[in-house]
Amino acid sequence: MAFGISRAEMTAWKEAVARGEIAFLTHYWVDPRFPGMKTVTKVGCSDLDKLAEWCLRNGLNPKYIHRRDLFPHFDLLGPKQREILLRENQLAQLERFHLI
Repeated sequence: MAFGISRAEMTAWKEAVARGEIAFLTHYWVDPRFPGMKTVTKVGCSDLDKLAEWCLRNGLNPKYIHRRDLFPHFDLLGPKQREILLRENQLAQLERFHLI
C-alpha cells in the first residue's frame, strides 16, 4: 500500500514515465514481504531499453523491472534506494522521507 504522496505527484510521475523519461517517485509503503522497509522509490520509464540501461549503470538487475503496460518501473528499497537517490540528486525526496 502506498501513501504520503499527492495525486498531482503521481500524475506528474506518470506523465514523465509516458514521455520516456527516467522518473523518480518515492512514497511511504507497507508490505509484509519487506519488514522494516518504510519507503520505496519507483524509477519509471516507458522506454524499457532506456530503463534497463539505467538499471545496469546503477548495478541493478533489469530482470526485476516491473513491466507494467503503461508505467514500467524498478522498485528501489533500503540502502540502494538512498545511494541512488543521492547520486541522482533527488534531495527533496531524500529529505521529505527522512532518508538522509
